[in-house]
Amino acid sequence: MALLTLLNSRSPLADPVEQRAMLARLALARTFGGAVSATGRGPLLASDVSVLQMNVGKRCNQACRHCHVDAGPDRPEVMPPEVVNACLRFLETSRVDTLDVTGGAPELHPLFRDIVTRARAAGRHVIDRCNLTIATLPSYADLPEFLAAHQVEVIASLPSFAARQTDAQRGAGVFESSIAALRRFNRLGYGVEGSGLTLNLVTNPVGAFLPGSQQALEADWRRELARRYGVTFSRLFTITNMPISRYLQYLVDSGNLQGYMDRLVTAFNPATVDGLMCRFTLSVGWDGRLYDCDFNQMLDLGTRAATPHTIFEATTAALAGRPIATGPHCFGCTAGNGSSCGGAVG
Repeated sequence: MALLTLLNSRSPLADPVEQRAMLARLALARTFGGAVSATGRGPLLASDVSVLQMNVGKRCNQACRHCHVDAGPDRPEVMPPEVVNACLRFLETSRVDTLDVTGGAPELHPLFRDIVTRARAAGRHVIDRCNLTIATLPSYADLPEFLAAHQVEVIASLPSFAARQTDAQRGAGVFESSIAALRRFNRLGYGVEGSGLTLNLVTNPVGAFLPGSQQALEADWRRELARRYGVTFSRLFTITNMPISRYLQYLVDSGNLQGYMDRLVTAFNPATVDGLMCRFTLSVGWDGRLYDCDFNQMLDLGTRAATPHTIFEATTAALAGRPIATGPHCFGCTAGNGSSCGGAVG
């Protein structure tokens, strides 16, 4: 049976306000703002925007147990054309050099290929956050070839190099489909040294614990994927599971919420603060509202009052130096070696 999203199972945690309230009720050793201030780097401020991240909607062909977006086949939210155009105008009229397209499964957006084509025509680097299985669907059979033709960087999610762990998190048969997709990308040159086509993998823990050393895990993954399946890749990124949405529900259901949050707080690493993605990334929701990161977006924590609230009025000058909205969930990005859309940061 397919996993229902929180929204369609009528869970109270489908409401971002309830998620924030639940996290706020926890008795933690310190606040995130206090932890940052103690490093001498507070308050947390953004620098110039160098990455525009478009979350084009919550539609996805999968419904994963850890998903912080609560995405799935039963979610209808899709970024409308006027918001897409506003994002691309912002990209074309600024010095922002990278477009990061995410979802849901971003490729399900009807304008996905137009977004990629227009951004590449403007000379911007484009990242596609791909769940891999989308490339095995008949309607998307030529997706790898399209991405390769436009030299799009692919960041592909794969919880484990073992089938059992991956399927436990993402659904039965997902691992087999993911390996098939990875082999297709490899045949085009993705993840092959010297090809110029980047294929990075993202892994997050299956349970209520922090990821291990990114460098050590990358060596393990490179060896095992090559040995077992003949698959190669460029880099491995480790990402900490954020206490948001379906993963928050898992922590509650398993009785791990307090312990997991205590673990994140205890593991706070001051060395991660300067590299936090919220300092250089602007996140745009499917409805055009602005956020400091994709995690804040899912908790409905918009950019602070003194800055633009939507992409329609956004300028890089107005966004530079803005105070960043934070909460207890932010400890997930600063625990251990840190965590961002580009993996470890500390």
